[in-house]
Parts: sequence; C-alpha cells; structure tokens
Amino acid sequence: MIKSTDAVDDDATAADATVDGAEGEKRRRARTLSRKQMAREHRKMRARGEVADVVEYWRPRTRSECLEMERPCLFVSCRFHLFLDVNPETGSLKENFPGKEPWELDETCALDVADRGGITLEEVGSIMNLTRERIRQVEVRGLEKLKDVPESEGGVNVYIDWDPYNSSDDF
Repeated sequence: MIKSTDAVDDDATAADATVDGAEGEKRRRARTLSRKQMAREHRKMRARGEVADVVEYWRPRTRSECLEMERPCLFVSCRFHLFLDVNPETGSLKENFPGKEPWELDETCALDVADRGGITLEEVGSIMNLTRERIRQVEVRGLEKLKDVPESEGGVNVYIDWDPYNSSDDF
C-alpha cells in the first residue's frame, strides 16, 4: 500500500486532475511517484521512526496458486496486479487508482480479466482507469508490433507459444 503524504500531494498538481468516468462520475488520474520522491519520503519516515520492518510472507508463485485465492487480490507486488505499475527503467511507481485502496477495486488481476475473454474498450478503460481512446491507442500499437515480427522468425505464431509466466520469454 502506498500512503500519500502532504509533501507528495503538493508535488502532484496535474496528476490529481479528474477525468469524466464512463457513467459521468469523476475519477482521479493515475499518479507517478519517482524513485527520488520515494527516497525522500523514506528518509523523512526513518527520521521520525516510522519505518516498518520488512516481514517475509507467503504469496502465490504460480497462476494455479493464484486462481484459488480470494478476490480482490491484495498482492500488489505481483506484476499482473492492476493497482500499481513499476517502470523497470526508472524504478518509478505509477499508482493507477489514487484515492482507492487495493481491496476497493472491482478488478485487481489482469490475468483474471484476460481469462474472462473479450470485453469492450469501455470495460478495459474502466478496469485500468484509462479512457476508451487511450485503450484504443494501446490496442493499435500492439497490433502494429504483431505485424513487425518477420516471417523468418515465426511471424505472429511466435506469440502463440508465449508463456506470460516465464520472464525469459519476454520480448
């Protein structure tokens, strides 16, 4: 869980803007926290004596273990969880649903959504806190990537045997 502080909230002026939701409700835009912001906040918390000890705990390691778990999923460190995104290049965190806690989300796992099958752009946008247009743009970009795989390397068939649970298969 990411706990916002006043210092971080002051820095996030544009990120706190609201966007019209699918049913006319206002939703808050995602907010990115840089490593620098997180380090600064960690130093402040350590100075106040508020840093918690790291505790080892069990978490699912395979999809089969995950399928048997209660929903909403609270393991936000999972790379398929919809609450947070981590940028591997910068180490920054994107909080996809500011103002909500993980247990307040209708959908928490991208794999659960994929297992359900075809859904509309509006539904995907609602699940991911993005607009329908942004989802359409991502879809177009993904389809273009599929077209770019040369036939000599297997073409689109390369993705048929791809295992999303095996990080060595990532492209």
